[in-house]
Amino acid sequence: MANKQEPFDLVFAALSNPTRRAIVMRLSREPASVSELSKPFAMAMPTLLQHVRVLETSGLIETEKIGRVRTCSLRAEVMAR
Repeated sequence: MANKQEPFDLVFAALSNPTRRAIVMRLSREPASVSELSKPFAMAMPTLLQHVRVLETSGLIETEKIGRVRTCSLRAEVMAR
């Protein structure tokens, strides 16, 4: 049972932060680059990247880096578990 619950723990922990919830809501509309995601927040880029890493580790989002641009997209199937 513990193995099945661990992914849910990661998802709930990721969504416990209002900044990460806002990022997920933004990505529910369409994929966005990290720089696009940073615009509404008054925080340094390394701080925003920490939030992105938490969301990626939880499986809620995936990122792809092409050149210097890292694009994030929502993995909706995770929410449907």
